[in-house]
Amino acid sequence: MEHAATGSLLRDGVILLGAGLGFVLLFRRLGLGATLGYLVAGAVVGPQILGLVGDAESKLGVAELGITLLLFVVGLELNPSRLWRLKEDIFGLGLLQVVACGIAITAIVALFAHFSIPAAFALGLPLALSSTAQVLPMLQSSGRLRTPFGERAFSILLFQDLSIIPLITIIAAMSRNPADAGGPPGWMLVLYTVAAIAGLIAAGRFILRPLFRGIGNMGEREMFVFAALFTVIASAALMEALGLSTALGAFIAGVMLADSPYRHELEADVDPFRSILLGLFFLTIGMMLNLTAIAERPLFVLSMALALIATKTLVIFLIGLAFRMSWRSALALGVLLSQGGEFGFVLFAQATGANLIAPEAASLFGAIITLSMATTPFLMSLTRRFREQPIVQSEREGPKADGANAVIVGYGRFGQTVGQMLLTQDIPVTLIDTDIEMIDIAGEFGAKVYYGDGTRLDLLRQAGAAEAEMILFCADGDQVTAEVIESVHEAFPNAAIYVRAFDRRALIRMKNGPANLVVREVLESAVKMARAAMEGLGIDRADIDRAEDMYRARDKERLRIQLEANDIRAARALVAEQQPWGNDR
Repeated sequence: MEHAATGSLLRDGVILLGAGLGFVLLFRRLGLGATLGYLVAGAVVGPQILGLVGDAESKLGVAELGITLLLFVVGLELNPSRLWRLKEDIFGLGLLQVVACGIAITAIVALFAHFSIPAAFALGLPLALSSTAQVLPMLQSSGRLRTPFGERAFSILLFQDLSIIPLITIIAAMSRNPADAGGPPGWMLVLYTVAAIAGLIAAGRFILRPLFRGIGNMGEREMFVFAALFTVIASAALMEALGLSTALGAFIAGVMLADSPYRHELEADVDPFRSILLGLFFLTIGMMLNLTAIAERPLFVLSMALALIATKTLVIFLIGLAFRMSWRSALALGVLLSQGGEFGFVLFAQATGANLIAPEAASLFGAIITLSMATTPFLMSLTRRFREQPIVQSEREGPKADGANAVIVGYGRFGQTVGQMLLTQDIPVTLIDTDIEMIDIAGEFGAKVYYGDGTRLDLLRQAGAAEAEMILFCADGDQVTAEVIESVHEAFPNAAIYVRAFDRRALIRMKNGPANLVVREVLESAVKMARAAMEGLGIDRADIDRAEDMYRARDKERLRIQLEANDIRAARALVAEQQPWGNDR
């Protein structure tokens, strides 16, 4: 029996992962996004079409961990400095969008679809949310994520993600489920929530930060992953035990670590699990879609999808104008955010469990979200000539989002000098290092250094390397190889790469690489000391300058020969003339 169950699980896993992989690749190529690919894949292999995989409900329990991890990552994004800088757009533009779109869509659902007011709210409020998973990649690919327009779109999406918690609370408050009615009264839930949040914040400060500090000192990356997953699941489990939202627990766990030095490392470690489980969540939602109900009312699905797109576009367009955006930018923002989002499926599932809507209604409105998401790329293409305008210089050089013009890997003696000189010109930097003691000392002097291995592409991506203008490898030793530089350039082709090379051997290994500059770490300081020594001996300044020029000319010629020969032992004659005892610096 146990062997059969294992075999069934493996078979289902192969089918789901294979279908998800195939459809996501296809939909990505068509420009329709991964979320739609997962939904369609789930519908195709599910019980209503091919019937290859069943029992979606049991898989949904595991897949909902993807939503929990997503809320954790959202919490990690909310470090206080970023919230403060974007506060007007997040809590002004974002709040107004969610409220105005939610009320407008709720009214349409109540008047034209003939749902009760509670059911209309349970359907209309989730439809006010847009698809972060679809919109952010579109902004990144168009190069507008870090422009003022992109920042405003990101701020709205961020507030939408934050609004998940109150929306879940609203649905729970309207619940008609007797099991929910038998729970604690509302005032008790409020006390539980406040106490749980306070407890999680205290745990983050006095337990989790010391824990991650100890793991960082050990240098065990797998333990970092283990501790990150434990943090998320333990926070969610605490909330579930109190009868509260598990997503709220994960979100608070992320917020309490958002300003810690381990933020980027945590994001990089959790992100693969989030992506896989979120994909599984959409696969199971696709399996649970009632295609029969959709087929019976295709005109309803089509008309409601059109109404959703038109309503959100108009409302966001008017809000954009009210916030002094140009009409072209306001129209672009409205079209970009006109679709329903992935969190709608989460909230529809909550509303179904609360007996506010029937499963058939959840399937119908899930199809409406799916259809609206499919239209976004086409609408953006069709409206391009109306809404696009040349990017003015002020927008191109506008304030960057939280992320860096420069990412510095290694904040020891060398990196500190580089970073502090960049900061004198107000060039924002993100600093990465693995030395916990150095991170603590830097923090005492006001420098924010993030823990992590800066040669990892996933961590660099979380640190903002995709938008950075330059990446500077300033770490000590010979850990930055030519292969690392090649992979970094391939992943972030728009960033200039500067490398601190340990010696001539490292420089020779990188001779044909994509680095914009490779510097030998001790050359200039050694030249400076030699000049000081000659000055101490009373040698004339002109002779010192001549000695330096002679050394640099011979060293440059020697290095040229070594690079051409790809051999540190080349140009021995020049070495003998210059420094017969050494040839490695």
